[in-house]
Amino acid sequence: MEKSKVVSLEDRIPKLKQQRKKKANKRLIFLLLLFFILIVFVIYFQSPLSNIKKIEILGNNIYSKEEIIKISGINDSTNIWKVDKKEVINQLKGLPEMQSAEVKIQFPNTVSLEVSEYKRMAYIMKDKGYLPVLENGKVLDNQANEEIPANAPILIGFSEGNPLETMIQELESLPEEVQNSISEIHHTPKKTDKYHITLYMNDGFEVIASLRSFAEKMTHYPSIIAQLDGNQKGVIDLEVGSYFKPYKDEGAEKDEEGSEDVE
Repeated sequence: MEKSKVVSLEDRIPKLKQQRKKKANKRLIFLLLLFFILIVFVIYFQSPLSNIKKIEILGNNIYSKEEIIKISGINDSTNIWKVDKKEVINQLKGLPEMQSAEVKIQFPNTVSLEVSEYKRMAYIMKDKGYLPVLENGKVLDNQANEEIPANAPILIGFSEGNPLETMIQELESLPEEVQNSISEIHHTPKKTDKYHITLYMNDGFEVIASLRSFAEKMTHYPSIIAQLDGNQKGVIDLEVGSYFKPYKDEGAEKDEEGSEDVE
């Protein structure tokens, strides 16, 4: 064996010591870094630094941000690690007009509450007030409004039950333009049709119909009105087919001769 290729033990020992020292230094740095991270985590977890600083509310229309935050039980002294999502959701869904709720935590200290509310489809007149009716058919007895609502039809003669639920479902199917044109809807059942209704429109026309085909026929209300003389008010009958009876001094009910078919 050639002398140049022989490496003495004395030459190898310093290199081995240097390699071991580097490995030990790396291990020490890793342990120190891990220890530092743990210390920071403990300090953050135990100190006010982990308290919620920002609460975002998304999707609310009926309830104010202040109301939702109050019901959720979350405030600026709540530790973000102690937010019970299920409990917050249950609290929010306890609100009568709350359809769904979702809680999202965004570190380091932001909580987002995304909600979906039931729409107020109409109002029922009761005593001297107007009770909101939600899209799920529920009547809010504890939220009477003494002023006439301007943003939804007023239901008269309805009570909780099948006709009311059907009425709300039919209203939901209508275009918003048609919904907004309705002032009052009276439940006027007959022996032959317990779903018979009478509508009074914001433009001065009267509509009689049956809930069984209400949405299907009422969807065409704008095109029906376009065919009529806006100065001649009367009754639009949508029960069987579609025809118009103009008002007379003695009332539209007695005016059978002046009927006009409309499509």
